[in-house]
Amino acid sequence: MSFPRAKAIDDLYEEVAGYDLVVVPDAPLASALNRRIDRPHLGSFAIPPRRLAAGRREEAEDRIAFLELVEQTDIDWKCGAYAIGNILQCWEHNGRLEAILDYDEYADDATRQTVECIAGLETTSQRLTEYRIDDGQDVAVVGDDQLTQLERSILPDDYDAYDTFGEQKFNHPPFHIFDSSTAIVDTVVDAVTEENADDVAVVLDQGSEFSALTESAFEADDIPFYGGPGFVDHPDHRTFVQLLRAAHGGTDTRVGEIRPLLARLDVSLDVEHDEKRLYELDDRELDWIVDFCDRIEDRTFAEALDRFENRADRRLDAFRDELETLGIAHARATERAVDQLVFYLQSYEVPVDRENEGVLLADAKSAAYVDRPVVFYLGLDEDWTHSAPRRPWVDQDAQYTRNIQQFQLLLQSGATQYYLVQDAKGGSPVTPCLYFEELLDEEFERFSDLDSETHTRRFDRSGGGFETEPVDATTKEVSTVSQSSLGTYVNSPRDHFFGRLVDGPDKDYFKEGNLFHDFAEFSIHHPDFVDEDIIDDVVEYILEETRPFVRSVDETTRRTKYRAGLETTVAFFEEKTPVDGEFLTTTSDWGRNVFAERFDRPVDSPITERWFENDDLGLKGKIDLIHSPSRLVDHKSGRRKSASQVVKNSALNPPGDSPNFQALLYLTHWRSQYPDQKLKFTFFHFLETLDDVVAGEVDLDDTLTTVSYYPMPFDEYARSEAFFDELVEDGANNCQKTLSQVAYEDYAAVFDETNLPETTDSDELIDSSFGETLTARMKDCVGDYKYVETGCKQALRQVTRVRGQTFFEDDLDAFEAFVDERLEELNRRRTGEERFPVEGLGGEPNYRYVDNRDLLLEGDR
Repeated sequence: MSFPRAKAIDDLYEEVAGYDLVVVPDAPLASALNRRIDRPHLGSFAIPPRRLAAGRREEAEDRIAFLELVEQTDIDWKCGAYAIGNILQCWEHNGRLEAILDYDEYADDATRQTVECIAGLETTSQRLTEYRIDDGQDVAVVGDDQLTQLERSILPDDYDAYDTFGEQKFNHPPFHIFDSSTAIVDTVVDAVTEENADDVAVVLDQGSEFSALTESAFEADDIPFYGGPGFVDHPDHRTFVQLLRAAHGGTDTRVGEIRPLLARLDVSLDVEHDEKRLYELDDRELDWIVDFCDRIEDRTFAEALDRFENRADRRLDAFRDELETLGIAHARATERAVDQLVFYLQSYEVPVDRENEGVLLADAKSAAYVDRPVVFYLGLDEDWTHSAPRRPWVDQDAQYTRNIQQFQLLLQSGATQYYLVQDAKGGSPVTPCLYFEELLDEEFERFSDLDSETHTRRFDRSGGGFETEPVDATTKEVSTVSQSSLGTYVNSPRDHFFGRLVDGPDKDYFKEGNLFHDFAEFSIHHPDFVDEDIIDDVVEYILEETRPFVRSVDETTRRTKYRAGLETTVAFFEEKTPVDGEFLTTTSDWGRNVFAERFDRPVDSPITERWFENDDLGLKGKIDLIHSPSRLVDHKSGRRKSASQVVKNSALNPPGDSPNFQALLYLTHWRSQYPDQKLKFTFFHFLETLDDVVAGEVDLDDTLTTVSYYPMPFDEYARSEAFFDELVEDGANNCQKTLSQVAYEDYAAVFDETNLPETTDSDELIDSSFGETLTARMKDCVGDYKYVETGCKQALRQVTRVRGQTFFEDDLDAFEAFVDERLEELNRRRTGEERFPVEGLGGEPNYRYVDNRDLLLEGDR
């Protein structure tokens, strides 16, 4: 639970106070020692090697070298940046600029050219190479094993070394475990004020979510901070870069992909457009963006920036200066040039002027010491582990020692330390920083295995928060539910709740499905009118309507798909003509049909798009087609499911993994209209045979899935003479052979002797009392033969097969009760008597069918 304690700054100062010069590995440590000087001192006292050699604040020499290389040579930017990184790193570890040329695998022409370029620059590494501390000075070196070979090269022959660690042990504070990164940031912000901001530091991985969350939280509470956002993080800089990327994103760029850009440009579009292509969406608010993107290849970066500044009504002088520095301000903003600019901004930190006041934000992988009284450490996970460069000039053991010592020092910074962590993310444990494995003498896999305290969410932020006004409103009771709403609710009540509050984007399959439904309805009413010319027209119309969603390269395959779907629909209604609908009452509102309007022909039959709202049962929906009094048809563009899958997905106790109650709900409603009749519900999957249509071989039966309803309990149906005859005529071989030798009364007697169990598991039924009784009786009637035993098993398998793909009276009765329970439960939750839980009746939701995944928090029930 402990590791070597770092020496207190006051103690360390006492050890080195008498020296002329103190060399330290870290600038914050030097500053801390310098603040404690209690006697007159001429020149530098505590200082890092690079600042000592340079005589000023160190500059980012990799960026300086890159800018020089870009100006002086025509080397590819990425190739040059790679060479610069290798050269400077090898220089750091070997002490010589040309050392990289000793490694044949890296000594290519680009590297040699880059070495020559860097040799002519006045860099900090060059000064380190040439600099040497006067042997006449009395020198102390603190943490000399943390210095690199190049940094050590400036040391005199004679100096005194001091370790940064003492002999005492550091008992680290407990890890404070929170359930989310937001809760961690809230805790930090709650503890910081404008008055104490200068006493606080926050250490985090700048590449993590904590960086943006902490910065935005401090900004929202007007708490000063520094060390955070860089040049490219400036909102306007980032927006301009996003605009350049979007301009070269191609015609498939979706509105949802550039939402942050639109928001920054004050463009407001409904979320329904998110899936649509930018260039195909006709909206005046997008005209400026589309024009900018269309003409980007003809504009220079400076001209593009001018247009952006005029549109945003802001000046970006710093960005313009950086374009000039790179030498591309007057170059055309081609896709390659934009890629190069983005690479530069992502690779190098452009200097920005900062006010060094307020909370210090320190990068966990750069800082080794933080001189603030209070230090918060956020995350402390495996991303805090340094990735040691795997190059032949790097001593891996020495580099690891430097990294872990830096980590030890960092963990002890300040008078008070707070380790704020998460134990799990997305249901998976968070792995602590790998250095803990060596520092802590105990086994662990997650933070909760160590000395820790768990904190629950708090809602007592001191800020005023959003203004609230009391609302005097009554909740309207829900009296009916649709099949889609019921399925969503059963999968996840919380997702159902958010679905009522949050709009979602239009989808291509929604648009296609609606148009196919309209065509199906139209073709039913006007079969003689729909010919090849009409189909051609409809194909082009659907293509035009779906063009905002579809890539231009996919139009040919989409045209084939649409034609196949339309032709299959026409063929289905030619072969299976619906009834005239005289048995139905008409309805007053038929809704809109785009093809009825397009071809100026009515669709006024009561058999299509029949809306129902059954208050007695609490059900509502729209029937695509009433094919006959006993058959309902629903048009589907998705993949076909078998009857057994449909019944399985309609399970109630517990619900299936993919709850879908459409067939069950519609049959339940239709039973109330025709209570004693056998009914059928057919799914017509008009795109299922797409490949066969292209090949010219279509079997319409392959597009259909039919689920039947029998107006009797299942055990009554199973013992019926009709089902017995079906087993005799259509059963498997041994089943037919066995039952054809007995009378129906012998079969029915089995049901009198024992009950038929409720199961769809054939093995369970075979092993049950019912299965044993059936086998015994058949052997008594036919004889104790092997085929009789096999025939009984085949009959029992057929019983479970029918049970698993058919609805019966008890199924629909159970569904009616199920709906009543859900409506009562739903209305309780709507009035606030209880929360809408994330988990559905079947436990954890199937997230593949969740529409508002980002709003469902892990562990929140």
